[in-house]
Amino acid sequence: MLWIKAFHIVFMVTWFAGLFYLPRLFVYHAMTDDTAGRERFKVMERKLYFGIMAPGAVLTIAFGLWLRVGYGVGGRWLHGKLALVAVLIAYHLWCGKLMIDFKHDRNTRSHVWYRWFNEVPTVILIVVVILTVVKPF
Repeated sequence: MLWIKAFHIVFMVTWFAGLFYLPRLFVYHAMTDDTAGRERFKVMERKLYFGIMAPGAVLTIAFGLWLRVGYGVGGRWLHGKLALVAVLIAYHLWCGKLMIDFKHDRNTRSHVWYRWFNEVPTVILIVVVILTVVKPF
């Protein structure tokens, strides 16, 4: 089971790398005025979302479920963690919707909004790590 836990952590780090970076790309994309720059961001965002984030998310969840079955761990801390994972999944999907808006030149939000949006996964990561390591409940 330690191998499963190791892979769960590796893919979680991969997923979070994308969750941190894609909204940062949105910040810069929202600030870009030239066509070549906008097209470059569209390619970067698509490759990040489908090439790194989506596989990282799927494999994080798959290895997490495997851990749940293998260890049979329970407790309120796990319920809190799973609720935050559900929020992360929603955030991930929202990032995909925003990426599609950028793809079709339909973005209506400012770079400042994206700067705040970019902070959401940071807060969730901190809470998830504390719940998992400290198990306060």
